[in-house]
Amino acid sequence: MSDAAVLLVHADSDREYLRAPGEELQTDLGVLTVPEAPRPGETIETHLGETFAVRRLRGPDLFNHFERTGAPMMPRDIGLVIGHTGAQSGDRVLDAGTGTGVLSGYLGRLGAEVTTYERDAEFAEVARGNMALAGVADRVDVRTGDVLEDLEDLAGGEFDLLTLDTADAAAVVERAPDLLTNGGYCAVYAPFVEDARRAEEAARGAGLLGVETLETIQRELHVDDRGTRPSTAGVGHTGYLTFGRRG
Repeated sequence: MSDAAVLLVHADSDREYLRAPGEELQTDLGVLTVPEAPRPGETIETHLGETFAVRRLRGPDLFNHFERTGAPMMPRDIGLVIGHTGAQSGDRVLDAGTGTGVLSGYLGRLGAEVTTYERDAEFAEVARGNMALAGVADRVDVRTGDVLEDLEDLAGGEFDLLTLDTADAAAVVERAPDLLTNGGYCAVYAPFVEDARRAEEAARGAGLLGVETLETIQRELHVDDRGTRPSTAGVGHTGYLTFGRRG
């Protein structure tokens, strides 16, 4: 990863900022310029004498600090995608529904080569900027357009992983055998159960193996002096993930 941004963490608060090497930070705490080669652990002072520590960028920081163009995939959902598909360095990934680019950024930082499609030109441009901040612009090709229109050119069984976060994902899943290598995985994120059902039916119809759909639910534990119990805030649901594998 080249020229990845770093986190600047204020020593006396929980304030943190994502900035690229050589970029200026201007806040009420003062002004500073990030060194061209910042070292994790070093400290930088603003002109007002406020101290910031340099922290190396990690995956969850992409979710917290990328410029957003909508609701990005949650880190827990990304963890399931990586865990269930074994995404790894050297994989070729075809992704659709780039959005903010958090999933593509994660995969790029794993060492995968990602081709991702975003229909909205403005969203795609923001995603390209985010990939530059993540230091993976050389590994993540953000294309403006509809992946459905390029499926004939993309077919050839060269992708190890197909990741989809679009309303018409089922139409792409139908072509998964033409896109995936032997043993390659397909993963579809859907916010609505109807879309998840269509994705699973398409995966089964395409002859993918081990097809399953999971609902992702997570509850935080609340810990205090009286005891420990699950948090009562929210239901913890984010969406549905459908997986399948080419035989």
